[in-house]
Amino acid sequence: MSRIGNNPIAIPEGVTIEVNDNVVNVKGKLGELSQEYSGVEIKIEDNQVWVTRPSDSKEHKSMHGLYRSLVLNMTEGVSKGWTKELELVGVGYRASHQGQKLDIALGFSHNIVLDIAPEVKVETVSEKGKNPIIKLSSFDKQLVGQVAAKIRSFRKPEPYKGKGVRFVGEQLRRKAGKSA
Repeated sequence: MSRIGNNPIAIPEGVTIEVNDNVVNVKGKLGELSQEYSGVEIKIEDNQVWVTRPSDSKEHKSMHGLYRSLVLNMTEGVSKGWTKELELVGVGYRASHQGQKLDIALGFSHNIVLDIAPEVKVETVSEKGKNPIIKLSSFDKQLVGQVAAKIRSFRKPEPYKGKGVRFVGEQLRRKAGKSA
């Protein structure tokens, strides 16, 4: 029994949800998202969205919770938005942006210039004595996570000194160095 899938989704003010031919469209003040679905039934009743499954087969059970979570993320995204913050830890690591181009110096012989999707808003914060921070925000949770993972993949945090690109608040498992 899916515990997540059985919970209804409350529709916030200013958000409209339409279900047509196995496609869910969500519109809000920040943007518009759509998602195809299969294997479940989505109904809108008294300002709530209900996701139900036709049978208790393993495939239907897995789709039940998945599509409920996707619709919830879409409704929260178009009403509030999603943000991810990345921290650059290391000597000489810098980040700057100009429009939708992100310029990152991560200790390589060259800077990395990354074109960010137009739906994602980029902001860089560099204070003296603190690590540079890259803030990504958008109404699409999947897109924000994908862009953040791409930036993090350029220099993942290493376990000995902790240098690299990490999410703000991420706990790293540190290893002891050589014991002499």
